[in-house]
Amino acid sequence: MDSEELIQTAMELLVPWALKVNRPEGNRLDVFVEPHHLKEAVKALVETQWGYFSALTGLDQPPAEDGATEGHIEALYHFCRGPVVLSIRTSVPYSNPVIESICDVIPSATLYERELMEMFGVVMPGTPSTDRLLLADDWPEGVYPLRKSFTGLGEQKLEETDGNAA
Repeated sequence: MDSEELIQTAMELLVPWALKVNRPEGNRLDVFVEPHHLKEAVKALVETQWGYFSALTGLDQPPAEDGATEGHIEALYHFCRGPVVLSIRTSVPYSNPVIESICDVIPSATLYERELMEMFGVVMPGTPSTDRLLLADDWPEGVYPLRKSFTGLGEQKLEETDGNAA
């Protein structure tokens, strides 16, 4: 199959759940789905053996400057086949950052899910491990270093987390 056929096949597989489809480049396809449809979309790709899961990327979309919109976290599930990259994109608000785990479909996704939990604060029910992966065990709860609102830990907080507080 050439790239166009791969993209067409992916679109046909995911159309039942697609809110929007985007072609950012010739060999790329972005399919936007609601969080509650994510697992079904992933299963469709896995069951038809359309490529392989390559990565999960988190994006922080803070509130608009005028404060009219609540911020949200976007999760991009990347699948590859030949030269084609397909990203299933879903978004959750800061007030309810919950995305069901896909580990029962793709067990290796656990490392990516743990990273999304630690770095962006997304809750992933069903993931097999919620142990820390990247951050220190004593990292402050509710502090997510890849959110755009993160400005670093203050000197006092760093001392406290290092156990060097006076």
